[in-house]
Amino acid sequence: MKVAFKQVDVFTSSAFNGNPLAVIMDAQGLSDEQLAAIARWTNLSETTFVLPPQHAQADYRVRIFTVEGELPFAGHPTLGTAHALLEAGWPVKTPGKIVQECGVGNVTVKIADDGALAFAAPAATLKPFSDALMSSALNSDAFDLTQTATVVDMGIRFLLIPMVSAEAVLAIKPNVSDLQRLLKYAGVNGVMPFGRLPEGEAEQYEVRGLLVEHGSLTEDPITGSANACLARYFAAQGQTARYCARQGTAIQREGRIHVDFDGDIIWVGGHTMTVIDGNIQL
Repeated sequence: MKVAFKQVDVFTSSAFNGNPLAVIMDAQGLSDEQLAAIARWTNLSETTFVLPPQHAQADYRVRIFTVEGELPFAGHPTLGTAHALLEAGWPVKTPGKIVQECGVGNVTVKIADDGALAFAAPAATLKPFSDALMSSALNSDAFDLTQTATVVDMGIRFLLIPMVSAEAVLAIKPNVSDLQRLLKYAGVNGVMPFGRLPEGEAEQYEVRGLLVEHGSLTEDPITGSANACLARYFAAQGQTARYCARQGTAIQREGRIHVDFDGDIIWVGGHTMTVIDGNIQL
């Protein structure tokens, strides 16, 4: 059976500089075992599977798989899947937006005139966190003590660690064993250190997405959900000015994430490029 397949590059305006995503455009009839096997085979951070919506307001339903299992929500798969469907001419119920149904419910994706997409950040819970493991895990003491490290949970959980500068963020050389211990102790999927860029830069923050998979360090090129968590963190502090974050610098990527605050809605967005467009044999 052949099914339409796309591989897209998310949070970038130029191919091979963002975060790749595989999209299976029609997953009807596939078992959970098949979905997991395909995700392991693509060997990307996430693979998405498009299904008919079950909710009346949704335009489509998506299941999001990593190589290790299913996620209720993730940011770059949300934008990448929406891009793939819109490019293929997927019908939408309301002009200017496409609504995704996923494990955390319905997520609205706004369509800009220039083709950029932005998802509405899901609600989140925030819990301050402090432990000496942060220093040993990151091999750094350059923490911004005017802000508080915080676990943010929006279906996927990240530990946000404020650093004194963007330079301090890029200088981090994680200790993998201690990072793994920190992830387990904090009960999170990943760690996101963040720091301010110098005035005059096009972006305001440098961020990194640090994870441990199969005992090895993995740095996510651009992490939509973690950036949504960071936006919720800023909003909780009353910081609601529009900003742009840079991610992937440490691994030679050029991810750019734009965040806009519109009342209670936080839009997290960027551009997506299609790199592969064809069929997959199932």
